[in-house]
Amino acid sequence: MGALKEACGLFGLYSAASMDISLACHLGLYALQHRGQEGCGIAWNERGVLSLEKDLGLVAEVFPQPPEVSPSTRMAIAHTRYGTSGERSRENVQPLLIRHQMGSMALAHNGNLTNDQVLRSDLEKQGSLFHTTSDTEVIAYIITKHRLGSSNVEEAIEKAMDELKGSYSLLVMTAGKLIAVRDPYGFKPLCIGKLEDGYVFASESCALDAVGARFLRDVEPGEICIVDAKTGQLESRTSHVGKRKGSLCVFELIYFARPDSVIDTISVHQARLRSGAFLALEHPAQADVVIGVPDSGIDAAIGYAWQSGIPYGIGFIKNKYIGRTFIQPKQGERECGVRIKLNPIASTVAGKRVVLIDDSIVRGTTSKRIVRLLREAGAKEVHLRSSAPPFLHPCYYGTDIDSRKDLFAHKYSHQEMQKILDVDSLGFLLPEQVLKLSDHPSIGFCSACFTGSYPCEPPQGVVDASSESQ
Repeated sequence: MGALKEACGLFGLYSAASMDISLACHLGLYALQHRGQEGCGIAWNERGVLSLEKDLGLVAEVFPQPPEVSPSTRMAIAHTRYGTSGERSRENVQPLLIRHQMGSMALAHNGNLTNDQVLRSDLEKQGSLFHTTSDTEVIAYIITKHRLGSSNVEEAIEKAMDELKGSYSLLVMTAGKLIAVRDPYGFKPLCIGKLEDGYVFASESCALDAVGARFLRDVEPGEICIVDAKTGQLESRTSHVGKRKGSLCVFELIYFARPDSVIDTISVHQARLRSGAFLALEHPAQADVVIGVPDSGIDAAIGYAWQSGIPYGIGFIKNKYIGRTFIQPKQGERECGVRIKLNPIASTVAGKRVVLIDDSIVRGTTSKRIVRLLREAGAKEVHLRSSAPPFLHPCYYGTDIDSRKDLFAHKYSHQEMQKILDVDSLGFLLPEQVLKLSDHPSIGFCSACFTGSYPCEPPQGVVDASSESQ
């Protein structure tokens, strides 16, 4: 199915003395576990020597205890992996550790390059040998190539950004520096927190809270932030800032992010409440109770209930020990996960007209199963509402929607979807309402999976893209 694509969790920090680096990474990974459940890793810097531990599995499985590191360790980066295609192998788990004559470098990546196959081919022709199927290794090699002609690693990253296309938020660690990078479109989130004597970078602000860091700001699209271990100061390079229109992946607000996070000044919780209110206005229903699909459908359900005046009820109990079904790499794993993940509360739905709010309907399999559970629990009517518009186009920037053939709304008409799902009515958020999920008009979104309007060009040779890049 082509190159491996990822939408993962990044965490990294520098602390001059006060912070237990290993424990902090452990806590940061737990806070970001929802962003990836396939594997995780931690790379740390002990007096300029980089070490790495990583493996397949959840954080609690890979790191039942924080890794043992020297008290002199003052810098580390960590990663939770969400693999959407490619091999499920330890080699593809991040961070990646590259050893080179210019110095060792650890790298963690959230996103997906659209030109990684072209870059990989060029690098292989120049003699590069790849050990993974991940585009993260391509990024590492491009940076390393430019380090040969640069005085420092941040200059090499600036030059690499001229070659990289697509989405990437990066954490890079060398012997003396911790660097955070966000692509010029700002597809994937990345924020900065302040410690008493250092800094933290994370995909979501909830990870800053986990280690007691104070939120400073988001990394700007195109920005390179550098913490020098010698000075402990935070510096910024902005040569690529403002070159592209901001295009934060709206799926971060709809599904990926934790509701207690703030991304690009947007409260995820408030954005989901707002989407539910929009749904109530656009797709009203005569009903007795509003329920949400845990977890990311709950806030939208509350918003729908507030706007409509229909009481909100707890409709499902979620098995907290089952992972997120959407980000299971294979369809069979997703279906099995749904069967044991949710159980309806019959007293909430039996004999009642139910409005069911889900965050999205991508492949349709999960939604169909959930509706069946409600029917079996005695629901009189089921009115399904999606807090995302219909998914009609593939995503090339790191979400597991790489082909139209798997998209429910592309394959079937509205009436056909309603019949297949066995619902009394079906409603989706309007695409234009996506832009209103934020109070800040300066924040731009990528909603190409709904509209087909891609901020940057899809991979070469792709035939699924229905419209030209902007």
